Amino acid sequence: MQEQLSFLRENHFKHTGVNSWQHIPLQDEPFVGDWEEYVTDIARKGALAALQKRLVQLNFPVKEGMSDNSNYRLATRRGLDTLLMPETTGVELKEPDRLEIYLYQTLAGRIPVIFVRNRSDFETLVRVFSHRNEPVPVPASMGACMIKGYNNWDRVKKYKEKWHKDNSHKENLDFLWGLEFEKMKSRKDLYQDTFLILSDKEYSNVPAEMLGISQDEWRRLSLVVRREHEATHYFTLRLFESARNHLLDELIADYMGIVAATGSYKARWFLYFMGLENYPAYRSGGRLANYIKDKELSDKAFETLISFVKNAAWNLEVISEKYAPEIYTGEGKYKMLMAMSKV
Repeated sequence: MQEQLSFLRENHFKHTGVNSWQHIPLQDEPFVGDWEEYVTDIARKGALAALQKRLVQLNFPVKEGMSDNSNYRLATRRGLDTLLMPETTGVELKEPDRLEIYLYQTLAGRIPVIFVRNRSDFETLVRVFSHRNEPVPVPASMGACMIKGYNNWDRVKKYKEKWHKDNSHKENLDFLWGLEFEKMKSRKDLYQDTFLILSDKEYSNVPAEMLGISQDEWRRLSLVVRREHEATHYFTLRLFESARNHLLDELIADYMGIVAATGSYKARWFLYFMGLENYPAYRSGGRLANYIKDKELSDKAFETLISFVKNAAWNLEVISEKYAPEIYTGEGKYKMLMAMSKV
């Protein structure tokens, strides 16, 4: 059983060079400046059109086998122009006019957000950016997605244009650009982006009546929880070089999301999100299943696992309330995040 649960002891967070509170939030990453331009362009073209001009995957439909299509590969892997490609019929969204694009301030700097109100459109965008335009199933409990390491060919194109302008006096520009491009590939900050895709559905697919609050209020709070949850993943990615589909990451991110939404930590909410509100019973569809789907656990190991999850949630609430209200201030939340990441 210990071997089956060994994944619980995994901690991939690196704490070398961690910043003090005085240096938080971090400076924006370079891609934020480009997304400022995208956001500005929305007023003239609309959100979808503005993004299609820059994010090449949006020019292709979600279709089985699309990831193996030769033109799709040329466009997404080599940045070739899609103008004359017959496959670029565009992604189909049910409510494209309800897309919102904005920059959200996190502890790790601002991050672009694509906010989607239509559930079907959310699933489509997840398939586009996380699954290479393939029509894979999206879990009902999933309401957000962080896209990291995204190769933004629009940024490559702008870099190339500036380089040619700055070096127009030189000979053999095509050859020299080839050398420059090889150097550029080693600088991921010059062409890779991170952004969030958020929906406005109930967080973790938990209905409002379960929590005893109104549906409108729960949808409002769900967005706050979800956005701060993903912002926390972005923070650990930048500062600790890791953001994974792991129970420790989820415990930390849900903690920060719940505190952002309600002003304090509620262990009961976290257990609802995991499907453990009636512990020791597990509710099918709870998010816990998302983090153990590749694990082979015996009945005894699963019983031990849910006991660990339940105890961790309640211990966090006890500790938080003991040191409230200081622990719920900006600096307090930062210190708590640091402490949890060292478990």
